[in-house]
Amino acid sequence: MPKGLKSTSSLITIGFDISESGPNTFTQASVDLQLNPLDNEVFVVQAVNLDPLAPDAVAALNTQVTASLTTTSRTAVANLSDSACLATANMDIRAAGFVDAGVGFSRTSMETPPSALEYIGIIATNDFFLQIRGSNNLGAKAMAGKLYGYRARADAAVYAALVQSEVLSS
Repeated sequence: MPKGLKSTSSLITIGFDISESGPNTFTQASVDLQLNPLDNEVFVVQAVNLDPLAPDAVAALNTQVTASLTTTSRTAVANLSDSACLATANMDIRAAGFVDAGVGFSRTSMETPPSALEYIGIIATNDFFLQIRGSNNLGAKAMAGKLYGYRARADAAVYAALVQSEVLSS
């Protein structure tokens, strides 16, 4: 348990999904955690699993689906160098220059952290955000996933610091 926090729940699993608003269009959605700011409530994230749909296999064309989960709103799919990004997933089919549908590749951030980590992030404001964008696909793509963690109450100083840090990273 991180210092300055007291757990107020057992493990909570939150399922979510997002679909592009149109093919190859950046789309973002928010998921409300229903935290109680009057009680300095935060959500301690222990693991994230992102599962995007595969990109379309189009002969002679590279296609891709990228997705991320962040603690604050974004204008593009985030990567792990972004301090607000908790998880990413990328799926590619490389077919440029080939007459067939190419070769598929998949990259994801750690879906389940090593047991030595107590948590991978703390969400101090009410929402977390999902982003998705396809590239060169014929149809709109989607992603489903799960967020694992627990609710906790922070002391006043820790809560103020967490909220300030989260707001400044947006």
